[in-house]
Amino acid sequence: VQLQASGGGLVQVGGSLRLSCVSSGPGFSSSAVGWFRQAPEKEREFVAIKRPSGGSIYYADSVKGRFTISRDNAKNTVYLQMNSLKPEDTAVYYCAQGSYPITSVARTEAWVRYWGQGTQVTVSS
Repeated sequence: VQLQASGGGLVQVGGSLRLSCVSSGPGFSSSAVGWFRQAPEKEREFVAIKRPSGGSIYYADSVKGRFTISRDNAKNTVYLQMNSLKPEDTAVYYCAQGSYPITSVARTEAWVRYWGQGTQVTVSS
């Protein structure tokens, strides 16, 4: 399985971007999918996860109410709609695919089996 992320770029504070991530190979519809991000000189952190088949969605507190994760199983694609962007959202964003996680690890990297290559998001003030 390979994940190809796109949609990053430079945006002003308060603007919006939509990230996309296309997955190759079988099993997408039965997999959990999500997004993580890594800012300069910081560790990678959880952003959002969507379980398969209309399952639960979880967000990091820092993006709740501003970001929306969605998936299109017919297109093997996961999206991250990012609104009201802030300078602290600047990071490389990674899409992820993996096993259906129990709630206690949904916000960690423990469930991730495959990573995308990352797409840069820069929010200027």
